[in-house]
Amino acid sequence: MQDRLSIISLIAVSEAAAEDFPLAVGDLVLPVRVLRHPASRRLRLRLDAPKGELKLTLPPRHSLARARSWVEQQRDWVMTQLDRPRPRPLRVSPGVTLPWQGSGLLIAWDPALPRQPQIDGTTLRVGGPDQTLGQRIARWMKGCALAEFDPATRSMAQQAGLNVTRVGVGDPRARWGSCSSSGAIRYSWRLAMAPAFVRHAIVAHEVAHLAHMNHGPAFHQLADRLGGEKGRLGREWLRTHGAALHAVDFS
Repeated sequence: MQDRLSIISLIAVSEAAAEDFPLAVGDLVLPVRVLRHPASRRLRLRLDAPKGELKLTLPPRHSLARARSWVEQQRDWVMTQLDRPRPRPLRVSPGVTLPWQGSGLLIAWDPALPRQPQIDGTTLRVGGPDQTLGQRIARWMKGCALAEFDPATRSMAQQAGLNVTRVGVGDPRARWGSCSSSGAIRYSWRLAMAPAFVRHAIVAHEVAHLAHMNHGPAFHQLADRLGGEKGRLGREWLRTHGAALHAVDFS
């Protein structure tokens, strides 16, 4: 079954590449990369500023002509996104301070230290080869994220009388979390760098999707009830600071 899904995904990617098209915005011509996603219910457009391209996600059977027409109507939005100040990339290396839960962690690297990162106050002490420092810190951060998101999600879902089948983490660029119709929830592990109230807000959002696979009034009512004031504050924080989390380069 997994092999069949992989083949279907490869076919979808190949077809999407053939559907890519350009969009003229002012003096720029941006490529629009098309992705047909089986779980998509509406059109989604985002700017990938580092690559200088737009990503368009649409339902599998949605008309490409209608999607292109819709994208052309988003030029003002695209221009606004292009004009937004972008945080400077932050390359993970010794002496750099990582954003961490509302404050920061100074990376103190010493090859004689254990390879597994350890928090010591406001310092992250880590050893091992410096060539793979970023990768080790990223793996550690993924573990931190999953260790918190798994129990927090299951606890909130249980309190709401809902069932979550699986909790995982990844590194999506378009969203901070996702929920499938099977009850599986995934989060961006970069949220480990955000304050606790932000993670609470995203958990509430995704748990609410267990009951409502849309963004209708019933969904927002449940998400607000589960998230409380932290939900509103968390969404505001991500609008202001979320791009800085994606700007951290662990390669």
